[in-house]
Amino acid sequence: MKQTLSRFGTVRARRLTARAGLLLSLTVLSACDLAPHYDPPHYVVPASWHGQGPFKDAVPSTVALKPDWWTLFADTTLNGLEQEALANNADLQAAAERFSQSRAIVMEARSDLLPHLGMAFGASDNKSSADRLFRYKGPITATDESYSGLASWEPDIWSAIRNKVRVQKYYAQEQAAEYAAARLSLQAELATDYFTLRGLDAERAIYTQSIAYYQQALHVTQTRLDNQDATGIDVARAQNQLYMTQAHLLDVQAQREVLEHGIAVLVNEQPSTFHIAPVDTLTNVEPIVPTGLPSDLLERRPDIAASERSMAEANRAIGIARAAFYPHVFFSANGGFDSNGFNLANLANSMWTYGASVSMPVFEGGLRRAQLQHSWSVYRETLDHYRMTVLTAFGDVENGLSLTNRLRAETERLGQAVQTAEKAQTLTMTLYKGGADSYLDALIAQVNTLDARIDRVQVQARALQSTVGLIRALGGGWRQSDLPTPDDTMSFGVMQYSGLQTPADSMKQLNKQ
Repeated sequence: MKQTLSRFGTVRARRLTARAGLLLSLTVLSACDLAPHYDPPHYVVPASWHGQGPFKDAVPSTVALKPDWWTLFADTTLNGLEQEALANNADLQAAAERFSQSRAIVMEARSDLLPHLGMAFGASDNKSSADRLFRYKGPITATDESYSGLASWEPDIWSAIRNKVRVQKYYAQEQAAEYAAARLSLQAELATDYFTLRGLDAERAIYTQSIAYYQQALHVTQTRLDNQDATGIDVARAQNQLYMTQAHLLDVQAQREVLEHGIAVLVNEQPSTFHIAPVDTLTNVEPIVPTGLPSDLLERRPDIAASERSMAEANRAIGIARAAFYPHVFFSANGGFDSNGFNLANLANSMWTYGASVSMPVFEGGLRRAQLQHSWSVYRETLDHYRMTVLTAFGDVENGLSLTNRLRAETERLGQAVQTAEKAQTLTMTLYKGGADSYLDALIAQVNTLDARIDRVQVQARALQSTVGLIRALGGGWRQSDLPTPDDTMSFGVMQYSGLQTPADSMKQLNKQ
């Protein structure tokens, strides 16, 4: 008897040692990561911006854009609209939900790293017909009660599961960057539309003032015609100028109404009730935008960050495709009690089963190789897209610098043109009233004055819009450090079951980052 027990103990010890060795081997093998080494590409960037030019005012290099960059324009109405859009815009909230969804997918992928445990309960009461054909000669009634536990686990030998988790973490970071890009796009679009609207307000005021002036000129011309000091053609010219200007005013008013409706949609308001009080002059501040160094741009653009994270995802996907060529191990166990009654607390009624399975592809007609080649091609595609995103970003900044600098200078020249045109208009009208000049010269001076004033306002609005575009090209105060870390993308703990009745606030989650 002692010999038997000793032999049993020896065999059991050997089994335990073998299992421990297997688990140790699996743990060592689990460090195998088949994804290629990833290092984001580094491009040679210029030492300074080409578009700074002679019109760029010097500012300290330490000054940086802030996330609320629109406050640089010192417009309280714009400040209120931006805050309202950030809080209520539906497209922005949808982008936040996509980030929240990506965090849930991270936790879903991570769950495969841990053993899956479950419980099963079953009970039945059965009765068979006494006259059933080929019935077993036994009781026609039977009861069955079963309680069991289930467990399964797949060791991540080739880091396929870990790479899936990393892919989802990088995807969540990409969605966070996409949210930042959507937020910046919303802010810039709203500011651009707002300055366009203010430009139309200034045009409306100019046309209104010009209409009043042309009505007086028509009255003077009609009076001179009545006194036989002018011809009918002078009256016709004055009337034509007046009617054309009135038509332009109606067109500007229509454009403003449409633009106001668009702004209402951006801030999640009903277009029929939304209104922005008009102004007569375009007096917004044109701020000096701190551009920083070109090398900083790679860390300040959310679209570049999103493209880089997409490239990191594709790199990890190669490791997943490679792991498909190697064996996969799966462990499972099931145990409990099964009885024909409620007397389950009896070892005789216990049942259990456990085992392991190993699967390895042998021949699949090139399926795995095709998947691997596809993953490599996807990675190279993301690399190409990243390169184009970087080049586009530098082009956007250079365009913004060129536009802001040239438009600022153009505004100064147009201001001088307006002064000279207004002077010529006054002089020619005075001469016409005194009979020393023809109405054609007065009309030409009026047209030149109106054109110069409208051109100046339009260029002023374009200058403000180009400043917004430059700020957007520079990232709008965003930094790559604002992205959540890979570990921050995990939204809850493994054993956390609180807050199941209410959804998480996606906007709040992003604002914490």
